[in-house]
Amino acid sequence: MKSLLKPPFSYGFLFLSFVAGILFWGAFNTALEASNTERFCISCHEMRNNVYQEYRTTVHARNRSGVRATCPDCHVPRDWVHKVARKIAASNELFHHFAGSVATREKFRAKRYELARIVWRQMKSTDSRECRNCHQFSAMDLRKQRPAAARKHREGQRRGQTCIDCHKGIAHQLPEAFLDQEHDRFQREKVDCHDCHAEMAHAAPGDDWSD
Repeated sequence: MKSLLKPPFSYGFLFLSFVAGILFWGAFNTALEASNTERFCISCHEMRNNVYQEYRTTVHARNRSGVRATCPDCHVPRDWVHKVARKIAASNELFHHFAGSVATREKFRAKRYELARIVWRQMKSTDSRECRNCHQFSAMDLRKQRPAAARKHREGQRRGQTCIDCHKGIAHQLPEAFLDQEHDRFQREKVDCHDCHAEMAHAAPGDDWSD
């Protein structure tokens, strides 16, 4: 059966469609990468004035080797499918930006614990995927770590834990409500203060935390 379209028209149409597809794909990926930079992330004052200021003082932002992990490195997946899914989910953040949900420092602090738990749940569900882009249990030399850290990492591997189970305050300050809950739990479990506070002395033998 003969085609109803003449060959010159069909070939031209296919060529134009091909070119249009390349241009669209290029424009889409350019926009995707442009929105995947630290500069874009802190273009909103909610980020720039709050969590970004905390991040700047951490080892992920400034250290002796000069290797940095920026906002997208920790919060945006590298593989294309999960990256696009994360960008779509981020539309909710744009809504709250224009709605002014955390427009002031006071509003941000009031919602901080809720926002942190959302991020922690996401990282837990992906087995701390973005952390593992740089950090791997198999590459750790536990002999070079502090004794408490080495012990915790061994326990974490044995229990099948993921990075975010222990490392919630790496790049940003922990919410006060969370700290209060954790201190209560550590007191019940009689965790040595020195495990978290290296500058502190070990708890005295038999200390019942009564003080």
